[in-house]
Amino acid sequence: MYCILLSIFFPILAGLFLLIRFRTPLAGEKKNEDRKKLLLLTGTFLVTTALLTAAALLTATERFTLFYLTETLPIYFKIDTTGTLFSLLAMIVVLCAGFFSFEYMKHEEREGRYYGFYLIVFGVLNALCFAGNLITFYLFFELLTLSSMPLVLHCGTKEAVMAGLKYLFYSLCGAYAGLFGIYFLYQYTDTLTFFHGSLYVTAIAEHGGFLLLIAFIMILGFGVKAGMFPMHAWLPTAHPVAPAPASALLSAMIVKAGVLAIIRVTHFFGDDFLQGTWVQTAWICLTLVTIFMGSLLAYREPILKKRLAYSTVSQLSYILFGLAVMNEEAYIGSVLQVLAHGFVKAALFLCAGAFIYKTGKTRVDELRGIGREMPLTLWCWTIASLGLIGIPPTGGFISKWYLAIGSLKSNIPVLGVLGPIILLVSALLTAGYLLPITVRGFFPGADYDRNPLEKKEPGKLMTVPILILTTLSVLIGLFPDSVAFIWH
Repeated sequence: MYCILLSIFFPILAGLFLLIRFRTPLAGEKKNEDRKKLLLLTGTFLVTTALLTAAALLTATERFTLFYLTETLPIYFKIDTTGTLFSLLAMIVVLCAGFFSFEYMKHEEREGRYYGFYLIVFGVLNALCFAGNLITFYLFFELLTLSSMPLVLHCGTKEAVMAGLKYLFYSLCGAYAGLFGIYFLYQYTDTLTFFHGSLYVTAIAEHGGFLLLIAFIMILGFGVKAGMFPMHAWLPTAHPVAPAPASALLSAMIVKAGVLAIIRVTHFFGDDFLQGTWVQTAWICLTLVTIFMGSLLAYREPILKKRLAYSTVSQLSYILFGLAVMNEEAYIGSVLQVLAHGFVKAALFLCAGAFIYKTGKTRVDELRGIGREMPLTLWCWTIASLGLIGIPPTGGFISKWYLAIGSLKSNIPVLGVLGPIILLVSALLTAGYLLPITVRGFFPGADYDRNPLEKKEPGKLMTVPILILTTLSVLIGLFPDSVAFIWH
């Protein structure tokens, strides 16, 4: 009980403390001393929260009711397999991006505000992973949007503020669609607690058609956070303006709150209820459109972080596609893709941040010859890119293999075969928008200025997190059975 509560509320309270303690920008003669105190506190809070989260996961049978909103609506937490996997991903990504920030944010203003909200997001993510019913999940889903928006608009430019407002508008609209569904679900069951097929058989028999509509509305609503077409436009707007470590957290974990929501919702309805219906068909069609469209837009995008944002749109729908197919192989592929994409995309955004931090270059065409200045960072970029494309032995290959096998085994007319084709086309497009950076970076051409260049590799606070995430993206591919075993 105490481990769950502490893993959620300790970082939230720690973040509030930083917001109050460092509410004014660091300046004056004591700036360096104050910054050291800020980083020491933030590092201590991050590590402590990670240890509390690990302790909560080790006592996985824990469950706890905090209080009751009404007599039948508790704020309820429990730890299950799904929550454990998402929580582990969140813990690793938050720690890596957090320590990366210590160097990257050195020249930014209002670091106290940034780290304060960063810690709050950590606590809210834990709450989402450990939420035991739909109403608890919804409350923290909304809080995640409110607490992560300051990370998007941190730099304070007009473009950043507009991107933050767009993120807020899209996310709230999607969450309200989810809340709309929760209202009606509550009429047909006396519990909103998560367990497979929570709806009563009698409710399905009497109101099946209406419940299918509710399921589709909830999938669309929560799919906004996951960047599913047609409500994906906030992602490529928000990523380029946010600090690189915030983009890493946003792309690797925050958007997966939408994925986790859809997993919870579909399990609540039950596969038997949704399989073979128009909801499944429409959902698969939307995911395939998103996969192809996101990859194509990324291929054509010249701005590096925006290219990665469109890539996130595409890659997240790989996960949603597997969930929509609804068989064992596809589910395993989705789970592996959650972890593989999380590690890979966090690594890629941190690599992009390192390029920007050390050279100021934000466009793809400006990175020609970058391998001569930052070889270690570009090698990490290359390995992570192979994972996103789906080249063995990375985790991206295994996840896409399971997704393709699951789709073919589903025997869904047309879409069951079309799915693997779209996955293959998307993989080719992914290679087309990621690998040229490597090729031009290491082999800039005969006309490139070959004068000796000063090495610009970032410090250990930036390189070590990138190396950890890159290594994990490969280990997922080498040991996929362990993840599948945990999932079962």
